[in-house]
Amino acid sequence: MMLSRTAPATLVGVAALLTGCAGAGAAESSGTSGKAAVSAGAPASAAAVAPGPETPASPAASSGAPVSTEPPAPAFDPRTDTAVLSVPAIGLEDLRVVPYEGTTDDWPGTRIQNRGVAASPYGDRGGVGPGEIGNYLVTAHRLSAGGPMRDLPALDKGDSVFVTAGGSVYEYVITESRQTSFRSERSLAEQRAAVPGHPGEKPTKAMITLSTCATPEDDAAGNFWRDDRGNPEHRIDRIGVLREVSDR
Repeated sequence: MMLSRTAPATLVGVAALLTGCAGAGAAESSGTSGKAAVSAGAPASAAAVAPGPETPASPAASSGAPVSTEPPAPAFDPRTDTAVLSVPAIGLEDLRVVPYEGTTDDWPGTRIQNRGVAASPYGDRGGVGPGEIGNYLVTAHRLSAGGPMRDLPALDKGDSVFVTAGGSVYEYVITESRQTSFRSERSLAEQRAAVPGHPGEKPTKAMITLSTCATPEDDAAGNFWRDDRGNPEHRIDRIGVLREVSDR
């Protein structure tokens, strides 16, 4: 009879001990103290599954729209991004202008022109990009590789030149003509100057120089000199000043 009366009391004590361990485990797993996780008189199991505060859903997630993981598009760099050149007065349309770090008609520039497109040098020995203050230099072949600038000599003062780049259209107007000699360092410096024709002068305007060979004119004059890249002595240059910028 003594055994039957004391056994229930022993079982109750064991049950209470197990219940206390469950409450502590729930508190540790939820990252809160036992006092915060278990309310007075509430079962430990209820405290363990009590819902926490909800994180507000993002507008894209709540609307069902896909969330973009693509990085933002890089900003347009006028000196290193390809542009497109059009000169209506000589029938030139959508000529790609490929920028490179260098100087006019060097080997890298010549290789670009040999692909039938225009080349634009930038950097310490080159020019600037479209729309920038300084001299935007653009060179292309006149006779070979499709001759995209075959009619450049016919470009007159007042004619428009359009350069499309980075979502904008830059309109330059031709203001003067020049001739560059490959056999004269002074002449080359004038062509490549930030203010065309005036080395050392600080630019205040956005300008453009379109340049191509004067091979037919040199040959007609009996001047058959060529450099190591096949360039004749003279280049025909047309200089323009930026007049307007508009959206494409």
